Amino acid sequence: MSVTQLLEIHSRCSGVEIDSRKVKPGNLFVALKGEQTDGNKFAQKALDAGAIAALVDDPALKDQPGMVWAEDALAALQQLATAYRKTFSFPVLALTGSNGKTTTKELLYAALSTKYRTYATKGNYNNHIGVPLTLLSVPKDAEFAIIEMGANHQGEIAMLSEIARPEYGFITNIGKAHLEGFGGLAGVKKGKSELYRFLMANSGTIFFNNANEVLEDVVAGYDKVIRFGIGTADGFSGEILPGDFARIKVGDTEIASSLVGSFNGQNILAALCIGDHFGCSLEAMASAIAAYLPDNNRSQWLEHNGNHYISDAYNANPSSMSAAIAHFASMPVQPKVLIIGDMMELGEEAAAEHAAILQQALRSDFQRIITVGTFFGAARGASPDHFDTTEALLEYIQEHPLQQQYILLKGSRKMGLERLLG
Repeated sequence: MSVTQLLEIHSRCSGVEIDSRKVKPGNLFVALKGEQTDGNKFAQKALDAGAIAALVDDPALKDQPGMVWAEDALAALQQLATAYRKTFSFPVLALTGSNGKTTTKELLYAALSTKYRTYATKGNYNNHIGVPLTLLSVPKDAEFAIIEMGANHQGEIAMLSEIARPEYGFITNIGKAHLEGFGGLAGVKKGKSELYRFLMANSGTIFFNNANEVLEDVVAGYDKVIRFGIGTADGFSGEILPGDFARIKVGDTEIASSLVGSFNGQNILAALCIGDHFGCSLEAMASAIAAYLPDNNRSQWLEHNGNHYISDAYNANPSSMSAAIAHFASMPVQPKVLIIGDMMELGEEAAAEHAAILQQALRSDFQRIITVGTFFGAARGASPDHFDTTEALLEYIQEHPLQQQYILLKGSRKMGLERLLG
């Protein structure tokens, strides 16, 4: 099956789906192999549910009615996405980084939507499967596409860039995320900067936060760099205003948000800078960002069972954990309870990084520090406020409920600390 033929099928389909349980009439089903299952086994089920075709790579299905065979279904999906991307006549911007990718994407979507029909990555569909699916979901009448890219090893951003072919790009920051896969902090920089290197090789435009000094050598000498920063004299500038929720000021305009933490001011400024470049009104963007409500346990303020929660439990690494703890410590409220869970994919740095975070927490004015997971357990030693699993903490809290507390939840996705919210 050629890419041209796949494009023709895609032009007739109502969407692309990889989960046979979610197939709707008119969808194109793509049978992918996973660690636990093989999508080829569910291709007929997808057709029975109304899929117009099933893209498969099992030779036994090659000549079956409704089956479209390729040697590698994933590779075919990626090739189809690249081919469809080439039909776009509007800007495509990609963003990556160690922290703040999804939040910045949502803020950028809010800002650009004030002027353009904008499509952005849904959820965290930001890997070798999610990026192709995102591209194939972009409607034909879109005027702007925002593609989030995630990675946990070198070469991944380069590959995603080849698929998405962005003309514009932004790296939020370089931090201590996925140290194991990247091979240390230098590896994180090398892997994330693949986006800027792709843009430089293809005459693209780079948006650059002047606070990211570690990336200066990557863009040195390149002339299509649009700069911004807090209090910068070089480029689009703003200042962070004090408060529990992120607020910034650009010129005479104040931009408020429902995002907890002044560190989110950098993400807001990035969205405003990019929107400004594309002609969006600062006042309109300010209104859109003020109306944006974070969800999915990303810098969310929640009230639950008489407690006040900052739920930032979607993910964590040493950089984001340290920033969240520092902000929580600075909040003029009491009593404060810190609940932190293990940070994953740190490799040889895991013990030292968990110990450093624990020491930062212990130096802060928290009424109570509750730790969850084996890494924090090793760093802390025996303590009545340590729990090896989230399940154990849940059982404890059911018998000893927290009441009238200000609570920060921060941990890696695997820890599932949001379960404390019911």
